Amino acid sequence: MLCLCLTLSAQSGGSLNLLVRDESGAPVPAATIDLTLDAGGSRQQLKTDPNGRARFVGLPWQRFRLHIEAGSFAPIERTISIRTNIPEELDFILRIANSTESLTVVEKSDATGIDPEQTGSRTQISRDSIDQLAKGGGSRGIEQVLATFPGFAQNANGSIHPRGAHNQMTFVVDGMPISDQLGGAFANAIDPSIVDTLELYTGNIPAEYGNKVSAVVQLTTRSGYGLGRKFTGTLIGQAGQFDSLSQTVQFAGEYRKFAWSGTTLAVKSNRYLDSVSLDNLHNGGNSERYFSRLDYQASSRDTLRALFMGGRSSFESANLRSQQANHMQQRQALNDFSLAGTWLHVLDAKSTTELNLSWRPVRAQLLPSPGDLPVTAWQERRSATVNANARYSKITGPHQLRMGIDYQTYPIRERFRFAVTDPNFDPDLAAFTLPLGGHFFNFDESGRGSMRSAFFQDHLRLGRFTATLGLRYDSYRFLSSGAQWQPRLGLAYHLKETNTVFRASYNRLYQTPPNENLLLSSSPAAAILAPPLVRQTFGDTVLQLRPERQNFYELGMQQGIASWLSVAAAYYHKDATDQQDNNNFFNTGIIFPITLAKIRVNGAEARVELRPRSGFSANISITHARAISTPPFTGGLYIGNDAVAALSQGPFVIDHDQKLGISAMLSYIHKRGYFSTLSTRYDSGLVANPSDPAEVANDSDYSDLLPYVKLGITPARVTPRTITDLVAGYRHQRREQTRWELALQATNLTNQTALYNFQSAFVGTRVVQPRALSLRYRFWF
Repeated sequence: MLCLCLTLSAQSGGSLNLLVRDESGAPVPAATIDLTLDAGGSRQQLKTDPNGRARFVGLPWQRFRLHIEAGSFAPIERTISIRTNIPEELDFILRIANSTESLTVVEKSDATGIDPEQTGSRTQISRDSIDQLAKGGGSRGIEQVLATFPGFAQNANGSIHPRGAHNQMTFVVDGMPISDQLGGAFANAIDPSIVDTLELYTGNIPAEYGNKVSAVVQLTTRSGYGLGRKFTGTLIGQAGQFDSLSQTVQFAGEYRKFAWSGTTLAVKSNRYLDSVSLDNLHNGGNSERYFSRLDYQASSRDTLRALFMGGRSSFESANLRSQQANHMQQRQALNDFSLAGTWLHVLDAKSTTELNLSWRPVRAQLLPSPGDLPVTAWQERRSATVNANARYSKITGPHQLRMGIDYQTYPIRERFRFAVTDPNFDPDLAAFTLPLGGHFFNFDESGRGSMRSAFFQDHLRLGRFTATLGLRYDSYRFLSSGAQWQPRLGLAYHLKETNTVFRASYNRLYQTPPNENLLLSSSPAAAILAPPLVRQTFGDTVLQLRPERQNFYELGMQQGIASWLSVAAAYYHKDATDQQDNNNFFNTGIIFPITLAKIRVNGAEARVELRPRSGFSANISITHARAISTPPFTGGLYIGNDAVAALSQGPFVIDHDQKLGISAMLSYIHKRGYFSTLSTRYDSGLVANPSDPAEVANDSDYSDLLPYVKLGITPARVTPRTITDLVAGYRHQRREQTRWELALQATNLTNQTALYNFQSAFVGTRVVQPRALSLRYRFWF
């Protein structure tokens, strides 16, 4: 696999080849070319070579504004669409400008930031915009960036719920799919520092994507092409409260047909995860990550790329007061590695083929201590995902066709043991209670699953209409087996007179169970640990977790206002059987997959964007989701989750449900280098466990959290919270080159005390981090 991936590479987007000439046909060298996402945010700049040529690679499939300037020539500006990985070839003729004329080619709709070809909910952000955000330390990853988009409810340790789902997201990094449940406590998150552009799909998911598709995040990393240097980079450091330190080194370069880029990152903090009490007890941790990418332009028809990514983390499991008093010192360790590659071959001017391979092994450990309370546990979980796929793309008339086949296999090994250390914990677990003469529960099994897929999709533009017609087939084989045809259909209509786009879509989705602890959750051994009421539902039958089958409907619109403001809104409905979710092993990051009989979700969301204007830019995202789940439960490991018995009696509002979430950002960049970003997020509160207030008041571990949870309403919810972050700094430039930057960051500026969740059967209890100040520096070399 290593040798094969080094021979191949991952193609993650489109490419644009430009030729700039004067009116005599001679090439124009050193012409400045700016390529900007039409929706704003991402900007790349190149200069033409002595032959008048320039090449942009790894472009997201979006609309771009292209601006060309050269000396005394009149500038050219155009809007172009990149929808496939077939290279786009453009030839421009520059004319000599005079005092009264310039050449601009822009349609009315092209300057408004709307996309008339968008048939589902999509949002994008670039590296420059990500750099402006305040980012938490510790275990936080790319999820903290996604939480600024509409459609997400924010949870603890950086985890997010997309459109009423628990997680069920796929990250596509330069063409490599990752469907693991990422987040600081579950698996090592993807760091935002590797991102060049990010595209989020939450509606009308293209037929190319499967497995976990409640949201699809397509990440394009930085390429060394176009830099004009063999080696350049940045050095970033940050230090702050809670003994938080981080160091990042980024580098990139190019030489002839080769280009390379990479990132290394190290983080430590004494508040690595979100704490389980106001005291932040036993909560330190550290992580180290690396990423590298190598591109090779083998010929005018062949592009190769290799991708390496991985890292490790080691952190303490946060303690309650009673656990701290008993000297509990549990730890967790996470390791991952990814190797990917693809070969892109251009057949002709309108068709390409590509082959993608990737391998991603992961390892997770839970390490016990002598003072564990109320249970002691040990775990070692190993799994891997091997992916191979082939793609064929073709443009014919108004059709942009793409089709392909995929094969995934995932070997898994799970080892887990636990025992109860508190004699008063649960009489139903007396056989595993050590003080009562019980013994350890032990589990050690291996398995291998697979999924075979094929898809076809067509992006069709007919006048004011755009249609996306897709069909996908998945065949899943593991503990349970199944198959599903999945139509993915979308339609958009562009009302040019008002710069409005209306759209509608229907998707059939097929989401496979999480692989994390799947063997144990589906085993007869785990079934005997379930609460009696849950066991009574099925008797002695052990049901396997089956893939979720979902119908997804969406209506939406975009509205462009002048050239500086855009509005997008959507309403959606989901209904699904065999809903995928997880239950949490106490307050650790150990999760066990479950299914419920069905779920129904209705939601609405909107996003308003102010494009850069006089140094200011802003956006606001509004999200509402109503999620109703229906038991019975299947799978899981329900130890100490008394609420599961109550939730098994009928439909209930699940903890992904939130009435209102608002995320807003205001940014200012001064031409002299001063900058600041103010971001704020309001959450009306996720559903909490329906605990008895009297019992909580008498529990020293949780009594001081009562003011931050509403247990007297139905359903119980954590109290609303508004968290504000601020970044302010100065970026120094010399001779039109950026040299260094210094910034002060404050997270939770108002120091609000709040909860993400409370005694939840699905995620436990977690406290929002208090105010934290930090200083960040950056040097360019």
